[in-house]
Amino acid sequence: MEDLLQSALETAAEEALGPVMPAANPVVFLAITSLGLAMALVYVPIRIYLTTTARSRRLRLLQKIRRLRDELST
Repeated sequence: MEDLLQSALETAAEEALGPVMPAANPVVFLAITSLGLAMALVYVPIRIYLTTTARSRRLRLLQKIRRLRDELST
């Protein structure tokens, strides 16, 4: 009975969504999840570092422009 129900559900899902993957391998899921987590752990600190250094460079450039403008106006 359970096999009949399972095959009926798979047939209905296949007709509605296309072929259904049989039993998903948990090792593949864990590998993809861990790779995504590793990418996030690398990306976030690099993004924060690049953002802060770009802002500090922009601030120094603006300060230099203001100083030159003040020197030229006096």
